[in-house]
Amino acid sequence: MKIVAVFNYLLSFLIAYWNTESVAEDEFIYGQFPSYFRWGIGTSSYQVEGAWNLDGKGENIWDNFTHSTPSPIKDGSTGDFACDSYHKYEEDSKLVKSIGVDFYRFSISWSRILPLGTKEKVNQAGIDYYNNLINSLIHHEITPVISIHHWDLPMPLQNKGGWTNEEMIEHFGDFARILYANFGDRVKQWFTFNEAWVICVMGYGDGIFAPGVKEITETPYTCIHTILKAHAQAYRIYDLEFRDEQQGQVGITIDSGWLEPSDPNKLEDIEASERALQFKFGMFASPIVFGKYPDIVRKSVDERSKQEGRSTSRLPSFDKYWTDYIKGSYDFIGLNHYSSYLVTSASSDPGPGWYGDQNAVTFQDPSWPETGSTWLRPVPWGFRKVLNWIKNTFNNPPLIVTENGYSDLPDVGLNDYGRIEYYKGYINNLLKAVIIDGCNVRGYSAWSLMDNFEWASGYTERFGLHWVNFTDPSRERIPKESVKYLRKVFLSNGFPKPTLPWNSIQLNEQCAAVALDPDTSF
Repeated sequence: MKIVAVFNYLLSFLIAYWNTESVAEDEFIYGQFPSYFRWGIGTSSYQVEGAWNLDGKGENIWDNFTHSTPSPIKDGSTGDFACDSYHKYEEDSKLVKSIGVDFYRFSISWSRILPLGTKEKVNQAGIDYYNNLINSLIHHEITPVISIHHWDLPMPLQNKGGWTNEEMIEHFGDFARILYANFGDRVKQWFTFNEAWVICVMGYGDGIFAPGVKEITETPYTCIHTILKAHAQAYRIYDLEFRDEQQGQVGITIDSGWLEPSDPNKLEDIEASERALQFKFGMFASPIVFGKYPDIVRKSVDERSKQEGRSTSRLPSFDKYWTDYIKGSYDFIGLNHYSSYLVTSASSDPGPGWYGDQNAVTFQDPSWPETGSTWLRPVPWGFRKVLNWIKNTFNNPPLIVTENGYSDLPDVGLNDYGRIEYYKGYINNLLKAVIIDGCNVRGYSAWSLMDNFEWASGYTERFGLHWVNFTDPSRERIPKESVKYLRKVFLSNGFPKPTLPWNSIQLNEQCAAVALDPDTSF
């Protein structure tokens, strides 16, 4: 069994490395994406809407979490007002249009639609708000793309145990059905969950995100298990009740960095890298593609649970019904990717739970550039590698890059040239993955339309293409330099090669300037 496992690890990584060797990691290439490729920009409800208690909206877990004393948020802030997109949705639609994208990915506040979390009370004002937003986007020739759940669970449902309670499966299905019925005539792409790993590990394990539950040994696995069932429920509801008439698609967004073996010549590090990838991305992709948790995850948690004297594994199992119900419950998969990490095998056992079970330690190379977020260092070549790993591990599923973005260094203001360099490198590696490696990526969405409430970091980190003045009640949005650069990339559908009547040295110098300078025409 050990020999087979090692062979599979090596084969996976050899394929990935072979595919990426034809162009050097740091080599810039010119080219355009296929004609079907679509460009987008994204936000989420709690981060931008504000209006936390207006017009019949109920309390959600982030409302409750940020109002706690002492505050769990770095700057003590909340999303009560945020960017005030609840009142400024028309302005935001114009901003989206100005960037030159095809679609706008946003999420629905569950508590704005269902104040109690259940179908018994539907808030018409919430329905009206999202209808207005959707219609405004369509008026500006922008396709609306919806994430059904981006972390803001209604507080009444959390009081029942939240995602550790399988009652949520039915409630989530009811919520999805209401959205399909009210918006599905115009919305044709749906993501059921955004980054369920963050919900389950950071919200129900570490407790540093809402709802602030600190129990790392079992609760994250229970949460993941419930969310996968809820995702499948929402997918099957669309399949049976809405697809024939609405002709849309449903998927799920999974987050993952690239996890590079610290020493690519060391078998233990290669194995640790594969384990870490499967515990992160594979936990969600494997059930919906293959109907089961990754074998390496299953084996690790089962064995460690037995060693702990448990009669059952800390990782639940799907019975035949749920295996069949979850398997194939996707029309596409969303990928959120920001950065990469080095991985090595753990030298000591950190104990039971999601971190300890994978027997891997991740860290970042201090020589990689810094950003305004400690966890985010630009590693453009890692983007191409994770896309190839997904292609080779999960039969090249249709992918949409749903988030990819950069956090400004302090005091950058509008001159966000670090973001321009980040997008240049990452989108170019995406281009390599699509046109050289054959990765089945259909679209790309940058994060984010504007600076917003950055969860536990509050307003101390800025990911937006537009600078927002959070001390001004009008929440003015001002475009940063990166808007001009990305608009040219989007409208050009990539990086078309300039045609200039100069010698090769002059041409190469001019090409480099075009690639980096947002004021230089392609």
